[in-house]
This record gives sequence, structure tokens and C-alpha cells, in this order.
Amino acid sequence: MSNSSSITHFLLLPFSGTRQLQLLHFCLFLAIYLAALLGNGLIITTIAWDHHLHTPMYFFLLNLALLDLGAISTTVPKSMDNSLWDTRDISYAGCVVQVVFYVFLISSEYFLLTTMSYDRYVAICRPLHYETLLGSRVCLHMAVAVWACGVLFALLHTANTFSLPLCQGNAVHQFFCEIPQILKLSCSTSYRRELWLIVFGVCFFFVCFVFIVVSYVQIFRAVLRMPSQQGRHKAFATCLPHLAVVSLFTGTSFFAYLKPPPFSSLSLDLIVSVLYSVVPPAVNPLIYSLRNHELKAALSQLIT
Repeated sequence: MSNSSSITHFLLLPFSGTRQLQLLHFCLFLAIYLAALLGNGLIITTIAWDHHLHTPMYFFLLNLALLDLGAISTTVPKSMDNSLWDTRDISYAGCVVQVVFYVFLISSEYFLLTTMSYDRYVAICRPLHYETLLGSRVCLHMAVAVWACGVLFALLHTANTFSLPLCQGNAVHQFFCEIPQILKLSCSTSYRRELWLIVFGVCFFFVCFVFIVVSYVQIFRAVLRMPSQQGRHKAFATCLPHLAVVSLFTGTSFFAYLKPPPFSSLSLDLIVSVLYSVVPPAVNPLIYSLRNHELKAALSQLIT
């Protein structure tokens, strides 16, 4: 038995104890990480370079790419380092930093996806008021609010989590420091304060999810009433990538945290955690570039 004051490091869960599989894990994560860096970096550079893309939709997409880069850079490099050098260690301070940045980036991304659904709703359902409702100053204020809410969530959850006494050792059953896994190390009755904060966060995220669903119900109703087939195609081309990103992000996250106990196992938890923390930052640039002709045209001009 130990307490938090005597813990100097945590032990992360390895993907395998076999050296060959550890090197395979390193190579796979390296490929995914490089793909995320390349894809998100190209989106950021293209939007910043092409003045035709200086619109609210692409401004929010640039923020999403920044958050994706930060999220995957928070978890993947340390896991790759552990696999390469056959270790499980992460310092206490390093674990705190991982929790702060991961909660900040993931919560900010969810708030940003909610904001992007509002942007699509205004663009399609109220196009005549688009410049008024989503001017440059309004978009800047919305982006600042998104990042500020993420910082607030991260500080509250991190302060509550690491203020708890840890009585169950220092082995974290995840490949990165995650709050639910750290709570399992706390004393039996001391985690209720953080549990109430998590419940509040879940309720808040559920309200955002309902807002996204209602926005897209209104969007699809408006699109189906459009007389022009070209207009419907253009509307779907701008909405479907965002809807795909929201579905991937929320679907994997909800399954990870709300799956029934009989479906829980170390191997399944590892796979699901990769799906919601590693795959989306690498896939999002591909999703947004497949059906977006403006972005593809600007990207080809930038490359050539």
C-alpha cells in the first residue's frame, strides 16, 4: 500500500510483453503520428496561406487541426518511447502534464465540434444572416470561449484527481494517464468529489450532443427542401465531413466510457482507447479533404 506523497512515477500498460510486438507497436504508432502531423499540418498551412479560405468554417477547421495535433502529441510519443525502450515508466509530473493537456484538448475539441455544427446551421438555414451572426469578431470570441472552457475543465479535473490520496499502487491500466484509471488507484471513499465533477461534465457534454443533433435535424430538413440538386450537393459536401468527425469522436468516446462491465477487458480497453484518442486526429484531415473541393484546390495550389 502507498499514498500519493510517496509515488514518484506511474507504470503505464504496455501493448505487449513481446519485444517484436513492442517494436511493431512503435512502428504503427509512428506511422499514425506522422500521418496526423502531415495531414493536420497541411490543413493549417493551407488555410493560413489561402485568403479565399479565411471564412468562419475554415477558421474553425484550423482550430480543430491544432487541437488534433496537440491531442495526439500528448499521448502517442510517450507510448512510442516506452515501447522502443521496453519500459512502462512515466514520472508523476509527466502524468499530471498528460492529464492536463489531454483533458484540455479533448474537451476543447468537443466544444469546437458543437460550435462548428452551429456554423453549418447558420450557413444553411439562415444564410442571409450569416455575416451578421458569424462575423470575424464573433468567431474569434467563440474560439476563445472554446479554448477557455477547455482550460477550465482541465484545471478542475486535474486538481481534483491528483489531490486524492492514492492507496492502490501506481499501475495505470491504460497506455497513457487517464483520469478514470487514476481514480481506480485512489482510496475507496475519497474519489466521490471527482466523481461528481465527472457527472457534471458528462451532463454538459450530453447537452452539447443534443445541440449537435438538433442542429443537424434542422440542417437536413432545410437541405431536402432545396429545389436545386447542385445546392443540395454543395450543402451535403460541407456538412457530411463534420458529421462524420462528430460520429467518430462521440461514438468511440461513448463506447469507451459507457460500455457495460461484461464487455470490459484490458485488451478491449486498449483497442477502444486507440480508436478515440489516436485514430481521429489522423483521420480527420482525410475526412475533411475528401469532399471539400475548395480545400483540395487550395492544397494542390500550395503543393505545386
